[in-house]
Amino acid sequence: MHLQLITLSGVSVDKDIYELMAPTAAGDIAVFPGHEPLVTLAAPGALAVRANKGDKDEALDYFAISGGVIEIKPDSIRVLVDEADQGDDIVEAESKAALERALKLRDEAKDQVELEKAHQLIDRHTVRLRVAELTRRRRR
Repeated sequence: MHLQLITLSGVSVDKDIYELMAPTAAGDIAVFPGHEPLVTLAAPGALAVRANKGDKDEALDYFAISGGVIEIKPDSIRVLVDEADQGDDIVEAESKAALERALKLRDEAKDQVELEKAHQLIDRHTVRLRVAELTRRRRR
Protein backbone atom coordinates (compact mmCIF):
# COMPACT_ATOMS: atom_id res chain seq x y z
CA MET A 1 0.00 0.00 0.00
CA HIS A 2 1.33 3.44 -0.85
CA LEU A 3 1.62 6.26 1.73
CA GLN A 4 1.82 9.95 0.99
CA LEU A 5 2.33 12.28 3.94
CA ILE A 6 1.84 15.81 2.69
CA THR A 7 2.47 18.98 4.72
CA LEU A 8 2.21 22.67 3.92
CA SER A 9 5.89 22.59 2.93
CA GLY A 10 5.50 19.63 0.55
CA VAL A 11 5.60 15.84 0.46
CA SER A 12 7.32 14.41 3.57
CA VAL A 13 6.80 10.71 2.81
CA ASP A 14 6.03 9.02 -0.49
CA LYS A 15 6.64 5.27 -0.23
CA ASP A 16 5.14 1.81 0.00
CA ILE A 17 4.32 0.62 3.51
CA TYR A 18 2.55 -2.28 5.22
CA GLU A 19 0.71 -0.55 8.10
CA LEU A 20 -0.18 2.94 9.27
CA MET A 21 -1.38 3.75 12.77
CA ALA A 22 -2.97 7.19 12.92
CA PRO A 23 -4.71 9.40 15.46
CA THR A 24 -8.18 10.45 14.29
CA ALA A 25 -10.95 12.53 15.78
CA ALA A 26 -12.76 9.26 16.62
CA GLY A 27 -9.66 7.56 18.12
CA ASP A 28 -6.57 5.76 16.87
CA ILE A 29 -6.90 3.53 13.80
CA ALA A 30 -4.64 0.98 12.11
CA VAL A 31 -4.72 0.74 8.33
CA PHE A 32 -3.58 -2.32 6.36
CA PRO A 33 -3.64 -3.13 2.64
CA GLY A 34 -7.20 -3.67 1.43
CA HIS A 35 -8.73 -1.27 3.97
CA GLU A 36 -12.19 0.03 3.16
CA PRO A 37 -12.25 3.51 1.63
CA LEU A 38 -12.47 6.21 4.30
CA VAL A 39 -11.95 9.92 4.73
CA THR A 40 -11.50 11.06 8.31
CA LEU A 41 -10.11 13.93 10.34
CA ALA A 42 -6.58 13.47 11.67
CA ALA A 43 -6.09 14.52 15.27
CA PRO A 44 -2.82 15.88 16.63
CA GLY A 45 -0.73 12.92 17.72
CA ALA A 46 1.79 10.27 16.76
CA LEU A 47 1.62 8.73 13.31
CA ALA A 48 3.35 5.32 13.23
CA VAL A 49 4.50 3.64 10.01
CA ARG A 50 5.43 -0.05 9.63
CA ALA A 51 7.34 -0.45 6.37
CA ASN A 52 7.16 -4.25 6.00
CA LYS A 53 4.82 -6.97 7.28
CA GLY A 54 7.50 -8.72 9.35
CA ASP A 55 8.88 -5.54 10.96
CA LYS A 56 8.82 -5.50 14.75
CA ASP A 57 7.51 -2.52 16.71
CA GLU A 58 11.10 -1.36 17.24
CA ALA A 59 11.31 -0.67 13.48
CA LEU A 60 8.33 1.72 13.38
CA ASP A 61 8.89 5.23 12.06
CA TYR A 62 7.11 7.96 14.03
CA PHE A 63 5.88 11.40 13.01
CA ALA A 64 4.38 14.12 15.20
CA ILE A 65 1.43 15.50 13.24
CA SER A 66 -0.96 18.35 13.63
CA GLY A 67 -4.59 17.86 12.73
CA GLY A 68 -5.58 17.39 9.11
CA VAL A 69 -7.31 14.89 6.84
CA ILE A 70 -6.64 11.21 6.11
CA GLU A 71 -7.87 9.67 2.87
CA ILE A 72 -7.73 5.86 2.76
CA LYS A 73 -8.21 3.68 -0.31
CA PRO A 74 -7.62 -0.10 -0.49
CA ASP A 75 -4.15 0.42 -2.00
CA SER A 76 -3.14 3.90 -0.81
CA ILE A 77 -3.24 6.40 2.03
CA ARG A 78 -2.90 10.16 1.78
CA VAL A 79 -2.37 12.13 4.99
CA LEU A 80 -2.73 15.91 4.62
CA VAL A 81 -1.51 17.90 7.65
CA ASP A 82 -0.08 21.33 8.40
CA GLU A 83 3.13 19.86 9.87
CA ALA A 84 4.74 16.47 10.37
CA ASP A 85 7.99 16.15 12.29
CA GLN A 86 9.87 12.86 12.06
CA GLY A 87 10.88 11.52 15.46
CA ASP A 88 14.58 11.51 14.57
CA ASP A 89 14.42 15.23 13.76
CA ILE A 90 12.90 16.35 17.07
CA VAL A 91 15.31 17.84 19.61
CA GLU A 92 13.82 17.01 23.00
CA ALA A 93 15.51 19.86 24.88
CA GLU A 94 14.09 22.41 22.44
CA SER A 95 10.61 20.90 22.65
CA LYS A 96 10.73 20.85 26.47
CA ALA A 97 11.74 24.52 26.53
CA ALA A 98 8.98 25.37 24.03
CA LEU A 99 6.44 23.48 26.15
CA GLU A 100 7.49 25.44 29.24
CA ARG A 101 7.07 28.71 27.31
CA ALA A 102 3.62 27.59 26.13
CA LEU A 103 2.58 26.74 29.68
CA LYS A 104 3.71 30.18 30.79
CA LEU A 105 1.71 31.77 27.95
CA ARG A 106 -1.36 29.83 29.09
CA ASP A 107 -0.93 31.00 32.67
CA GLU A 108 -0.52 34.61 31.56
CA ALA A 109 -3.26 34.65 28.90
CA LYS A 110 -5.37 37.80 29.02
CA ASP A 111 -8.18 36.66 26.73
CA GLN A 112 -9.66 33.62 25.01
CA VAL A 113 -7.58 34.11 21.85
CA GLU A 114 -4.28 34.02 23.77
CA LEU A 115 -5.51 31.04 25.79
CA GLU A 116 -6.44 29.10 22.63
CA LYS A 117 -3.05 29.86 21.05
CA ALA A 118 -1.30 28.64 24.20
CA HIS A 119 -3.33 25.40 24.21
CA GLN A 120 -2.42 24.77 20.57
CA LEU A 121 1.28 25.22 21.38
CA ILE A 122 0.98 22.97 24.45
CA ASP A 123 -0.66 20.24 22.35
CA ARG A 124 1.97 20.57 19.60
CA HIS A 125 4.96 20.30 21.92
CA THR A 126 3.41 17.54 24.04
CA VAL A 127 2.96 15.45 20.87
CA ARG A 128 6.53 16.25 19.73
CA LEU A 129 7.92 15.08 23.10
CA ARG A 130 5.84 11.89 22.95
CA VAL A 131 7.12 11.09 19.44
CA ALA A 132 10.71 11.86 20.49
CA GLU A 133 10.31 9.43 23.41
CA LEU A 134 8.87 6.70 21.16
CA THR A 135 11.75 7.19 18.74
CA ARG A 136 14.32 7.07 21.55
CA ARG A 137 12.86 3.79 22.83
CA ARG A 138 13.03 2.37 19.32
CA ARG A 139 16.76 3.06 19.14
CA ARG A 140 17.50 1.08 22.32
